[in-house]
Amino acid sequence: MDQKVNIVSRAQWGAAAPRKRETLKDCAQRVVIHHTALPICTGMKECVDRLVSIQRAHMTERRFDDIGYNFLVGEDGTVYEGRGWGVVGAHAKGHNHDSLGIAFMGNYNSDAPSTEELSAVKQLLQSGVSQGFLQPEFVLFGHRDLGSTQCPGDKLYAALPQLRGTA
Repeated sequence: MDQKVNIVSRAQWGAAAPRKRETLKDCAQRVVIHHTALPICTGMKECVDRLVSIQRAHMTERRFDDIGYNFLVGEDGTVYEGRGWGVVGAHAKGHNHDSLGIAFMGNYNSDAPSTEELSAVKQLLQSGVSQGFLQPEFVLFGHRDLGSTQCPGDKLYAALPQLRGTA
């Protein structure tokens, strides 16, 4: 049962061109879940404004080649293309060359992820496996599992078991 995920493309949200792109050598073996630690965005307009601002901060302040995440998801379950499939991200230092970074757009220390967000990410993961971008037996991590950070927030971290075993 492979449901096609509707992904808002970089062109649709007005992404700036990356300085450079590095492709993964193989399909991703791991998925790292993040949160943006910013207020939740609801609706396309607000989320697009947030994406542009996140990309600008990643490229200017952090000196990344592009937005750090492969995908981002809004509270309504809309998935936005960050770096996209098969591209090395900049989301978990030392862990980017075999993983996919997905950020929930909000602060999940205080907010719980919506059913729509969790469902959209499950579909995205299933789609990644069926398209060959993600290994069927991928391992899912919260960012805090790989570094000293509170990311993806306590409430989202607690919901990670709902995303595991989706393939």
